[in-house]
Amino acid sequence: MANWNDPNMAASGFGAGANAMDQAVDAGLRSYMLSVYNYMGSGVLLTGIVAMLAFNSGFTQSLIGSPLMWVVMLAPLAFVLVLSFGINKLSTTAAQTLFWVYAAVMGLSMSTIFLAFTASSIATTFFATAAAFLGLSLYGYTTKKDLSGFGTFLIMGVVGILVAMVINMFVQSSALSLAISVIGVLLFAGLTAYDTQKIKSMYFYVRGTDFVGKSVIMGALTLYLDFVNMFTFLLNLLGNRE
Repeated sequence: MANWNDPNMAASGFGAGANAMDQAVDAGLRSYMLSVYNYMGSGVLLTGIVAMLAFNSGFTQSLIGSPLMWVVMLAPLAFVLVLSFGINKLSTTAAQTLFWVYAAVMGLSMSTIFLAFTASSIATTFFATAAAFLGLSLYGYTTKKDLSGFGTFLIMGVVGILVAMVINMFVQSSALSLAISVIGVLLFAGLTAYDTQKIKSMYFYVRGTDFVGKSVIMGALTLYLDFVNMFTFLLNLLGNRE
């Protein structure tokens, strides 16, 4: 049996082999994370383009008061559910296609923000969200601290926010709306760091398997949702209304 404390290991080239392996893992991880960020960023860009086109064409205005508005509002949720629960049955190509379609449909849904907020405040909030997201995601990627313990707390917080939003649909409280927005920003800021670390850890489970491509899509979807939700809550806080 090998003795891992044997000083002769270094002389036999073991250290050099381990170093080469570490470099290969680092290169693979960087490529994996870059793919995740590319898909996520492209998805956000597609959503923004579709949202502006829908608003400028008058499509968004035509949705107001029509049954189609509910279809546009709820369709993104259907795509998320299909991707989340059906990812094991989907091919990588199918998962990629669903992600792009989801991002486009999300653009139709989010085009309504142009009816409520000024274009300048939307742009300002977008860049503020992008800067915060980059910083938080970089922290999640580089920190040595295990963030997994925050996962349950953050997810419970999101559930609580959803319940509060449903309640506020009936009570129409401005104070509750403000609290929801503040807490929402904080929760999805935390989730950005937490999810980035989780996606990074996932690489070591899927590398060398056929699931890598689908794992990239699911990682991109997760970060996309963190970004969009943080942007939406921040816009409710900082945006100038029409």
